[in-house]
Amino acid sequence: MQPSFRVEKRILLSVPHMGGDEMHFVRDAFASNWLSTTGPSLTALEAEFSSLVGRPCVALGTGTSAIHLGLKLLGIGPGDEVATPTLTFAASCNPLLYEKARPVFIDSERETWNLDPNLLEDYLKDRARLNRLPKAVTVVHLFGQSARLQEVLDVCQRYEIPVLEDAAESLGARYHGKHPGTLGEVGAFSFNSNKIITGTSGGMLVAADEDWIQKVR
Repeated sequence: MQPSFRVEKRILLSVPHMGGDEMHFVRDAFASNWLSTTGPSLTALEAEFSSLVGRPCVALGTGTSAIHLGLKLLGIGPGDEVATPTLTFAASCNPLLYEKARPVFIDSERETWNLDPNLLEDYLKDRARLNRLPKAVTVVHLFGQSARLQEVLDVCQRYEIPVLEDAAESLGARYHGKHPGTLGEVGAFSFNSNKIITGTSGGMLVAADEDWIQKVR
């Protein structure tokens, strides 16, 4: 006798929605031959994104590239420990391995499903006793929901540890009136096909320091 299975209705992460103007911009890019890594559309995207989030930015090929270059800006290298959430997509952690750093996973809290600031504080206290603090902390804002960011920032500031925000899934959200991805030293956004605003691919890096943006560029 064959076992019976009940098919559950799938909850899709984020279905792309086309507004009607996309083909106009695609045709314009082909007609004007601006198909490389520069051009008026890309310049306009960076300008509008910067105006939206309130920080200088640079467009990149992927959100993963934004995380990777953000880690390089923070000086992450071989053997460095970086605290990062357990509940995330692999792309949040893979760039750590590109740099031969060591991810240390911190579990989530129930309210937002994002990194638990209390567990982070316990971890940092333990590492401080050993004089082996991590080089950075990465925070991921999942499903449009910001982490308890101020608590994370407060504990990291006490130990003088920089924060990289992975805001790939939270473009348009607000945290105390500010955009997630703009409160840490570096923020990464994604325009992948299942993200809130899609270019089918692409990413954006933001930072408080304009010199960092020019270095990435």
